[in-house]
Amino acid sequence: MQTLPTILLRPGEADRVVAGHPWIYQASILRLTEPAADGDVIQVKDHRQRFLGIGFYNSKSKIHVRMLANERVTIDQGFFDERIRAALALRQKHLPGATSFRVVNAESDFLSGLIVDKYEAVLVIQTSSLGMDHRKGMIVGALKSIFTPRAIIERNEMSSRKFEGLPNSNGVIDGDLGPDASTPKVVEVNGLKFEVDLLGGHKTGFYLDQQVNYRLVGERANGAQVLDCFTFLGGFALHAARAGAAHVHAIDQGAEVIEAAKRNATANGLADRCSFETANVFDWLKAQTLTRPHEKVVPRFDCIILDPPSFTRNRAAIPDALRGYKEIHLRALKLLKTGGTLATFCCSHHVDASMFQSVILEAAFDAHRILRRVATYTQSPDHPIIPAIPETEYLKGFAFEVAR
Repeated sequence: MQTLPTILLRPGEADRVVAGHPWIYQASILRLTEPAADGDVIQVKDHRQRFLGIGFYNSKSKIHVRMLANERVTIDQGFFDERIRAALALRQKHLPGATSFRVVNAESDFLSGLIVDKYEAVLVIQTSSLGMDHRKGMIVGALKSIFTPRAIIERNEMSSRKFEGLPNSNGVIDGDLGPDASTPKVVEVNGLKFEVDLLGGHKTGFYLDQQVNYRLVGERANGAQVLDCFTFLGGFALHAARAGAAHVHAIDQGAEVIEAAKRNATANGLADRCSFETANVFDWLKAQTLTRPHEKVVPRFDCIILDPPSFTRNRAAIPDALRGYKEIHLRALKLLKTGGTLATFCCSHHVDASMFQSVILEAAFDAHRILRRVATYTQSPDHPIIPAIPETEYLKGFAFEVAR
């Protein structure tokens, strides 16, 4: 193996790497022993010249090095084949029978900068680091060897790519989606069918990280009048309806996704139990809880589901995000019957579970409700969490019953 350029870390900066965190920032670097091209593989040592591992180098990124291995290995198609097969085995262990799931979850699978989602026979990839993007051909080759997919799509329009000096890129890069590539594809999640826009939908087309939670929350809705806020394609709504909800009213501000959710309800034989509305959830909740002096809101839902998009992308936005979370919970609790269930989620890494629960309890105090926590939720196991890498944990959720 050829000698690699070496980055030496400052004293005290090696501990995070040894513990398993793959990101090395510029401030942690003592020096680079010889020039290295952005996107190249380099080796990392501590200030005493002890070998720590190898990774991708990018001087233009805040993350100067993304660690790949703690031993000297060749980064070729065989490397990606081995890592992806190991990630797949983990999914087969924890999500047996699933046909749509996240195959590779970047840092969680020791492939920082790479995401691979499987939607039936189609794979969607995202490369958010320069080193991964330069090796897209190797990655595609490994994926074809493992899955023999009908098509492989790249959805590389994430904002994080600009920090790596990468342009946006979106489309089919291998295989064929059929005569009308833009037509949404039907995927199965927990036995329910959903049409998914793989070329233009949110994220890579669907919220796969909620796959387990869709089922768990749905099971709490038997016989209930349900309000599903931020429904997107109807994930929670249809699971609740299938589980025996008396009726589900689902809201999202996107007219296109509401129409898709309606079609999904029909395709699964659940349209008679569901209604859908295009509306801004904040405005809708506010309108439903407005009262005149000396009037009270009459609660009418047995179960309310709140699954909003992230309210914050950085730490500076946390105060505004918490105000937003408190507002929707305050309004929702006014509409929830005593004994009813509030299932609520936060997908911002910057708002941890303790902070999220605190803002819910503040809303409950203002709404004069006492809550009993009955369940705690996290992201599906195809989005594994490595505690040594806090960034791998972002989705958290709770189910509360209104005690009084």
